[in-house]
Amino acid sequence: ATTSTCVTGLVTVPTVSHWSTFGHVVILTLIQIGGLGVITVLASLFVFFHKRMGLSNRILLQDAMNLNTLSGLSSFLKKVIIGTVIIESIGAILYMTVFIPEFGLGGIWISIFTSISAFCNAGIDIIADNSFCNYATNPMINFATSFLIIIGGLGFVVWFDVVCLIRNRKVEKFRFKNLTLHSKIVLTTTLLLILVGAILIFVFEYSNPNTIGNLSLFDKIQVSVFQSITTRTAGFSTLEQSYLTSGSKILTMVLMFI
Repeated sequence: ATTSTCVTGLVTVPTVSHWSTFGHVVILTLIQIGGLGVITVLASLFVFFHKRMGLSNRILLQDAMNLNTLSGLSSFLKKVIIGTVIIESIGAILYMTVFIPEFGLGGIWISIFTSISAFCNAGIDIIADNSFCNYATNPMINFATSFLIIIGGLGFVVWFDVVCLIRNRKVEKFRFKNLTLHSKIVLTTTLLLILVGAILIFVFEYSNPNTIGNLSLFDKIQVSVFQSITTRTAGFSTLEQSYLTSGSKILTMVLMFI
């Protein structure tokens, strides 16, 4: 319950085999609450039931969501919920292209669970005991999971800052400099960490036969990029972590610390 709500991804028993379907539903519910934030969920209930939030609650929400103003909080919450549903649905559909052919109709539930977990950066899955190791070289799994992890990690404020800039200006006139300072820092730092992490993992593991040593160049690149993305925040893995070189293990700790 703690690891699900706090979206850490650490588990003491295999999620896929140890818990019943009911257990999986409870875990997924806690992941969704933890991913959105308890304050956001509670504030959304106020909006859903048309209850007015007091000033103290509005200030608390403003601080939790890193907003600069108290105005438009209800509208912002609605956008957060709608945006979350849309992105998680897109992720689930992408996963279904792989999981339905493999697991049949059960792949629908697996796809939904995985999409929400990836978006919330929880790192908990119901695919196999070894996480995504069986799909290390599957482009769709790598793309869908990386997309969800990055979008979920950027945060709602950055989403809407980018969307508003695109809406208010023609796409061809989109300028990075017109984003808020917060968005600039988040986007720049995220891209830098992903690229640097991927390059270093690629170098450290290039000749390691237990990780990417025996893979093609394309697969080495996609596995390295995924490892860089998931290490910093998500917790999924396409590589057995104990097989990493010492350099990659140190890098992993640095990325996790950041």
